[in-house]
Amino acid sequence: MVRRRPAILVLEDGRTFPGEAYGSVGETFGEAVFNTGMTGYQETLTDPSYHRQVVVQTAPHIGNTGVNGEDDESGRIWVAGYVVRDPARIGSNWRATGSLEDRLATEGVVGISGVDTRALTRHLRERGAMRVGISSVDNDPQSLLTRVRQAPQMVGADLSAEVTTAEPYVVEAVGEHRFTVAALDLGIKRNVPRRLATRGVTTHVLPASSSIDELLATGADAIFLSPGPGDPATADAPVALAREALRREVPLFGICFGSQILGRALGFGTYKLGYGHRGINQPVLDRATGKVEVTSHNHGFAVQVPGAGSGAVVPDQVIDTDFGGVRVSHVCLNDNVVEGLRAVDVPAFTVQYHPEAAAGPHDADYLFDRFAELIEGRALSKGRSNA
Repeated sequence: MVRRRPAILVLEDGRTFPGEAYGSVGETFGEAVFNTGMTGYQETLTDPSYHRQVVVQTAPHIGNTGVNGEDDESGRIWVAGYVVRDPARIGSNWRATGSLEDRLATEGVVGISGVDTRALTRHLRERGAMRVGISSVDNDPQSLLTRVRQAPQMVGADLSAEVTTAEPYVVEAVGEHRFTVAALDLGIKRNVPRRLATRGVTTHVLPASSSIDELLATGADAIFLSPGPGDPATADAPVALAREALRREVPLFGICFGSQILGRALGFGTYKLGYGHRGINQPVLDRATGKVEVTSHNHGFAVQVPGAGSGAVVPDQVIDTDFGGVRVSHVCLNDNVVEGLRAVDVPAFTVQYHPEAAAGPHDADYLFDRFAELIEGRALSKGRSNA
């Protein structure tokens, strides 16, 4: 048996977990969060929304299917660190092109294995997400704790510019072209434009710093606000862009961070959840249909609407905003967090979770159909008004 290098994990409240180096040897810091997904570790690792976060996998066995060249959701691994209990000794899958640990080491991702991830997850649920450090070069907990407490917090973090595309690019529609969408890349996952493409939508993905005129210069019929990392309270430029789009009545769809941006544009606040929603098994009620969906989540912040406090039932009523009425369209059944908004008087809606399902179930894939229907309805409306 190969003996691994000792490593430690230290939370900012001083709780320490011993383990062994996994992936790259070194030291890393970030926000400790946990993901409850049983599968999809490659999609999790390459999701830009996990930038500056140390991800704890609650599933005990990680790496069983290795890694491949097809399932990445971006061009690199974004997590700041990785925590697992029992890493697979051998990755076995017909699609595998390498091992997870080798991939982590190649990309310089510092991880730790052999950790009691159940105890760690329970601690984070009780105390909340917090800063953390992992080190396989300094095994002195007090020394590491000092550096953990010097690390930046997620509240107030403006991270979109660190994950966005450097240059615009286009994902063409599959089959007959129906619509063009301009996506503001705040940390987009590759499966979003893929899901749009299957519906005849050509997606132009533009940097987070783009103006509304640059987005509409693509010939866009609608604007998509992407997922991404960081505190939505810092994203003033995207919020201003969304408000201008609402003023012009350009169809808008926002996912996750994009949902928070659109929520702010409508006049609502945002707040940090105690430990967030991260996994592929979160129950969400679609109030329009009464259907309960099992959904994929990755968010540590949420939209605050009037009349909804911590854990309180969210009012099912029209809320007045600068852009007309808005309803809370989706609610998390675990804790009553707002999971979607639908504007009544302008063509805009959001969901806080991930209907692109990478990784995750496909219960919410219909939302891309709703987006296409929203665009089509707006086009027909404009045609009638111009007639």
